[in-house]
Order: sequence, then C-alpha cells, then structure tokens
Amino acid sequence: MSDVERPQIYLLSPPAFALDAFTGLLQRVLDASPVACFRLAMATRDEGDVCRAADALREILHARDIPIVIADHLLLAERLGLDGVHLSDGARRVRKAREKLQKDAIVGAFCGASRHDGLTAGEAGADYVSFGPVGPTALGDGTVAERELFAWWSEMIELPVVAEGGLTAEVVADLAPITDFFGIGEEIWSQDDPVAALVHLTQGL
Repeated sequence: MSDVERPQIYLLSPPAFALDAFTGLLQRVLDASPVACFRLAMATRDEGDVCRAADALREILHARDIPIVIADHLLLAERLGLDGVHLSDGARRVRKAREKLQKDAIVGAFCGASRHDGLTAGEAGADYVSFGPVGPTALGDGTVAERELFAWWSEMIELPVVAEGGLTAEVVADLAPITDFFGIGEEIWSQDDPVAALVHLTQGL
C-alpha cells in the first residue's frame, strides 16, 4: 500500500449515510479520482446496518480492485469478505488482529500523534499506521500530528503512513512529499459536491 512517487487517496466513509444514495455518490467519486483503499467507518453499533453497508460497498469496490477495510469490527472483517481492519485504538489490538485474520489481510492502526504508538504498531505487525488530526479541529483534546512527525517517519521508517483528520488543500500540498496516503472522509462528504471537494482537496498532489 505504498507509492513513493505520489501519495494516494485512502477514502473513509461518512459515519452515517443512507445506503442507496451513498452507493451512487461513491461511484461518482471513484470515477473522478483514483482511490487506493476504502475504510468503512460507521458510527452505528447496529450489526445489520454495518453488514448491509459492507456487502453493498464491497461489491462496488472489489469490482474496481479497491480493497475495503472496516474500522474496529475485527470479527466482521473476515465474515463479510473484507480485506482487513483499521484499529482506532493504536497498537493495542494489532497483534490480536494479525493472529485472527488471514495472513494477507490488511491491518492498520490509528496512532494519534504518538511516534511511540506508531512504532509499537509496526512492531506488532501493522501494515500501515495513520496519524492525525493533521489540521485544527474542535474534536478530541486539540492535539495535532505535526509535520515533523511525518517528516521523521518518512525518513526513518519504511512502514506506510496515512495523514488524516482536518485536511485542507494547503495541508495536503504541504504533507504530500512526506506521507504515503491521505485519509479523506468528512472533508468531502460534508460538502454539497463531494466530487468537486475531492478534486479541490487533492489538487496539490
């Protein structure tokens, strides 16, 4: 999951969506820009809703050879025929996920702004780590993953890294030389025209 020449788009689902409408919207977004991976990151705890969304989106994404991972639901990843799991709690469950999922499954870990957590996740078998938010946000405790973290990581560590949270076109252009992926989600889904928003956001790539 790495491209040394140019960072790739790692698309995140909205936390909630109407499935029928979103499938069409997703296909338009995928037609507009190349996407390397997709994360199903729903806020609901309703297993039925998650499974229906995973089934529908998996078909769309696999038809385009785009892997789909699910946020946190380790048991559902394999049952639903998804390509892996994204763990939002850092390195804590990486080793368990690595043991439970098939050998070629994708295991990613969100590590906030912690270099230590990123290294620990990598040692435990993560295929990538993500840091964020990379821009100001009112969510969380206000901690931001600074540019120097990505600069150090890109120079010292081979494990692919994702920049996500609080992305703007300016931040994307600034981090493009030192990250492998941009995790893009609410930055486009919250806009009236997600296709245009994605094109604008990634114009510096």
